[in-house]
Amino acid sequence: MADLVIRDADVIDGTGADSYRADVVVDDGRIVSIVREAAAAGCQRPTAVRELDAEGLTLAPGFIDMHAHSDLALLRDPDHSAKAAQGVTLEVLGQDGLSYAPVDDRTLEEVRRAITGWNGYGDELDFGWRSVGEYLDRLDHGFDGAGIAVNAAYLIPQGTVRALAVGWEDRPAKPQELDRMRQLVAEGLEQGAVGLSSGLTYTPGMYAPDSELTELCRVVARYGGYYCPHHRSYGAGALAAYAEMIELTRQAGCPLHLAHATMNFGVNKGRAPDLLTLLDEALAAGADITLDTYPYTPGCTTLVALLPSWASEGGPQEILRRLADDDTAARIRHDLEVTGADGCHGVPVDWDTIEISGVADERLAAHVGRTIQQSARLRGEPPWTTARRLLLDDRLSATILQHVGHEENVRTIMRHRVHTGGSDGVLQGAKPHPRAYGTFPRYLGHYTRELGILSLEECVAHLTGRPAARLRLPDRGLIREGYRADLVLFDAATVAAGSTYDDPRTLPTGVPHVLVDGRFVIEDGRRTDVLAGRAVRRSPM
Repeated sequence: MADLVIRDADVIDGTGADSYRADVVVDDGRIVSIVREAAAAGCQRPTAVRELDAEGLTLAPGFIDMHAHSDLALLRDPDHSAKAAQGVTLEVLGQDGLSYAPVDDRTLEEVRRAITGWNGYGDELDFGWRSVGEYLDRLDHGFDGAGIAVNAAYLIPQGTVRALAVGWEDRPAKPQELDRMRQLVAEGLEQGAVGLSSGLTYTPGMYAPDSELTELCRVVARYGGYYCPHHRSYGAGALAAYAEMIELTRQAGCPLHLAHATMNFGVNKGRAPDLLTLLDEALAAGADITLDTYPYTPGCTTLVALLPSWASEGGPQEILRRLADDDTAARIRHDLEVTGADGCHGVPVDWDTIEISGVADERLAAHVGRTIQQSARLRGEPPWTTARRLLLDDRLSATILQHVGHEENVRTIMRHRVHTGGSDGVLQGAKPHPRAYGTFPRYLGHYTRELGILSLEECVAHLTGRPAARLRLPDRGLIREGYRADLVLFDAATVAAGSTYDDPRTLPTGVPHVLVDGRFVIEDGRRTDVLAGRAVRRSPM
């Protein structure tokens, strides 16, 4: 007998087609039979070792988080309910150009310090890997050899590659360094990465000129991967930055996936249609473009990311040295508050919009939940003084929420036909962004059921079939016979994000069952001890 039959489910298959009622049979980690209600009339219904009554529930493919920052969390926290409880069965890691492979001993230490605010320092982990393939192998085995909570794919981080081949200096790569970067990208793709990411407002990736990025994208294109840039501006130069990425990938012949595609800050209020016009023109000309967004208005990053790029050259130790020097710190302040630093997307910083969400040093915990302006007022000092002190005392580890988004832009972009869902979820900090725990139920509940921005079938397609197609996964993202049984059962009438800005780690409601590879990781609303996730490697062309 088969392992499981899911009985009387309202199936939404991930294609955008209308839902239908069916019994779905799972065996050995795959969907082996789908018996629609009409076909079952007068026939013997399928049986299995276990039967699950899905009356009143919607059965969908597991959700794919196209922009995740769980690079260490999957290894450090086997439970990983933050994502599993949302119905996420696959996360795409290696985002924003900075992650933990490929590295050498020097680069690994630099990267660990540079993105402590995203992932923690990882003291409890044995960083035994160096190559992309070794990191993916480690994901297969998990923290103690048992696996991970959900599946994970990996993007080669261009900033890490540049740090390894060039360093953290603001200069063009030498010919031999560019050759090394091409080789590192090719090796990572051969070892299973699905593409290349960049963080073009983060050092050292932001120091790469377009010519260098184009060369790396040509390598990505040869292997059938895609380029996923956090581009050079989401603020004053947002449209130009989007256009830059479209032209760069056109020249390289490389598919493009725009990371957390938003239009933020006051200069972009109501300008989402301008972005979509730009995308539609490129798509009509034959470009292969997709994008992801999170269904919230604030952004989330590290406080140090706001600094001008010249202040970040050389890596974390050089940043700290510059901040400690009064004259240099004054220049940084001028760029932030008057000129508009490139790290703050060319817009002069408004300290009222910068909320501290986490710190590494518990002695600084009083800042968490306050804006820089609020903390400064309590201290009786200028906000830059507070921000500078926090950067130095917390060794650049503080994370922030940046309240610079616009609801009308969020709604407009999520309607687009190439849109997918991505949480951009940072799991660090005492008060992380609620998107880390709530993105996918919020799409289903708030934006679909309550606001009607998308139909339920459209929303599921945005979260499943469409991202699976971008990742070129031949057997995931749809409910079809022969496909992997990565599945979620949710109550369309009640599903909702539980996480809020005050209580960001609250789990969602209305998602009683989640299966990874045919095994229950969430059952009756509770996390099981199943670790069925593995690294999902790029499919050969």
